[in-house]
Amino acid sequence: MRRVRYHVAMSLDGYIAEADGGYDWIPKDPDIDFAALFNQFDTFLIGRRTYELMLRAGQGSMPGNRLFVFSRTLQQRDYPGVTIVAADQEKLVNSLRAEAGKDIWLFGGGELFASLLKAGLVDTVEIAVLPVMLGAGIPMLPPPAAETRLKLTRHEIYKKSGIVWLDYDVVSDARP
Repeated sequence: MRRVRYHVAMSLDGYIAEADGGYDWIPKDPDIDFAALFNQFDTFLIGRRTYELMLRAGQGSMPGNRLFVFSRTLQQRDYPGVTIVAADQEKLVNSLRAEAGKDIWLFGGGELFASLLKAGLVDTVEIAVLPVMLGAGIPMLPPPAAETRLKLTRHEIYKKSGIVWLDYDVVSDARP
C-alpha cells in the first residue's frame, strides 16, 4: 500500500507559511536533493490555498504527476489539469493508497493535513524545521486537533542552512 506522507517546511515556532501564505522565508539549501525528493512521489494532495499560491507562481501543474486539489469552491471545469476533490476525501485517499505507484505527497495545507490526520490517513510526518521564528502565520496543525503519537525514523542536520529534517511514522490514529 502506498503511503501518504505529509512533507512540509516549518518555522521553529510551528508555522508553515506567513499569514498571507508567503513562503519566501524558506531558504534553498544546496545539500538537499529536491529532484530526488520529488522523484519519490507521483501523486500530490493539495489544499486550495496552497494550489492558488502554486498558480500565482506559475506552477499549477507537475508533468508526470497527478494533482488532487481539495476544495469546496473551485470548479473542475476551470482547472482541467488537476482533479478537484469537493467531497468523499477519505474514500479518494483510500483508493489512491490502494493503487500501484509511488508514495503520495500531502503537499502543504495545515487544514488538509489536520483532516486527513484525524481520519487516520497520514502515514508519515516529515518536517524540515527552519531556523526562523515567524511569530504568526499558518500553523502546521491548526486547532482543534487530537493527540497523535509519532515515532522518529530519521533525522538530519543541514549545517549550511541550519535546517533540521525530522521524519516520523504516525503510530496511532488521532483520538476523538
